Amino acid sequence: MLKSLLLSGLLSTMLLFSSSSNAQTDFKLPDLGSSALEVLPIDKEKALGKVMMMQIRGGSPIVQDPVLDEYISSLGNKLVANANNVRFPFTFFMIDNQAINAFAFYGGHVGIHTGLIAQSDNESQLASVLGHEIAHVTQRHLARRLQHQKDNSALTVAGIVTGILAAIIAPDAGMAILSASSTQAGLSQLSHSRKAEQEADRFGMQTLYNAGFDPSQAGAFLTKLSNQVRFQTKPPAFLLTHPLPDSRVSDVRLRAQQYQPRQIQPSQDFNLAKSRVIARYQLDSKNAQAFFENEIRKSTSLSKTHLEYGLAISLLDQKQAKEAEKILKPLLNDEPNNLFYLDVYTDILISLGHSEQAVEVLTKHNNLRPNNQVLALNYANSAIKAKQYDIAEQTLKLFLLDEPEHLLAKELLTELYKNNGNQAAYYEAKASVLSAYGAFLKAADEIQRALNHVDTLETVKKTRLKALLKQYRQMQKELAKL
Repeated sequence: MLKSLLLSGLLSTMLLFSSSSNAQTDFKLPDLGSSALEVLPIDKEKALGKVMMMQIRGGSPIVQDPVLDEYISSLGNKLVANANNVRFPFTFFMIDNQAINAFAFYGGHVGIHTGLIAQSDNESQLASVLGHEIAHVTQRHLARRLQHQKDNSALTVAGIVTGILAAIIAPDAGMAILSASSTQAGLSQLSHSRKAEQEADRFGMQTLYNAGFDPSQAGAFLTKLSNQVRFQTKPPAFLLTHPLPDSRVSDVRLRAQQYQPRQIQPSQDFNLAKSRVIARYQLDSKNAQAFFENEIRKSTSLSKTHLEYGLAISLLDQKQAKEAEKILKPLLNDEPNNLFYLDVYTDILISLGHSEQAVEVLTKHNNLRPNNQVLALNYANSAIKAKQYDIAEQTLKLFLLDEPEHLLAKELLTELYKNNGNQAAYYEAKASVLSAYGAFLKAADEIQRALNHVDTLETVKKTRLKALLKQYRQMQKELAKL
């Protein structure tokens, strides 16, 4: 899978670099050089990011969890709003992997492993890593790698980008690819990477402070990773792509001391997100139940809601919905608009066979906060389970107008059309899902099937589907040229 993924990413990358571009920009780059724009203009960077995102979807277990997605996107965008040199919107996503890791690549895509949330002690630590990754994008470090290779015949554009893809999916393989060209080239590449880390630390900490977080936690997090290295034969995945010489930890700590000290109150959303990750992605449900029950017994904190929330999830996932409801219902009564609680309560009601009640509960919330992804997708899912297909279709179509690339919404729409027997719409929705993975040939096949289910009198629909068929086939041809 990794080999085919890298090959596919390589072909796509070569395609993008082979086309000419007349894009102009007035943006000023920081002191490491403006040549990055010459090698990779903004429009090509965004296009390359989209292609790489398709490859990652096909080769990594991306977390499709609206609650966690809402949390991590909100946190990430808060940091982006306080960063410098932001040139395009950012996209934040999660991968189901217990390793402590995060990465950024072209076009403002930032991915984090679930293990990073599980191992962070507080929100400022998590935010420090996100701020660091945002800085890699805003300072265009990957584009600078491409500039670096122009003066180094031992490296190729394709080789560097292939290494980046590999490092995202399997850091061991990625670092091997990046350092395999020649001894001198490998050393030069590593040196450049260390400079990029220093710059990302500097810009990331400024962003962290501007966004209202505790800058000292950046050093605390690096210290935590450094301590892990001492007791492990294999370093954490994060350190395979983010060098950590001894001086870096002390540099980060010294830099943090230049900022005004801050006392940050614990974030309830962070604690709930961490409990959700532990319950759903770090431990199996039985071990998660034991973990949360033990933590509740040991806890001396006045508030144990995040631990009770995690326990409710672990019980629900063991099909003990009634027991989960007993724990979650009081939490929801205290905070009736809490998205974390509403999401799990919806799952409890569906598990108990009360899908209609779930639709009723979510109707008012969805009306108050239309197109919030947690509410809209839970509302649509409940409506599908309750066979209220009109509600589900209207909700999903409205949501996709705002978020046209949202994969889970597309998959729910596909499920909806399959259940209500609308064959033409089902195949079209299925094609849209496949195109998100870059499977344009398969998407074209699904559009052809959709055309077979359209009445001859539906000329507008036929024309639209034929245009879509042509578009998918053209995309496939472009990829096949190389």
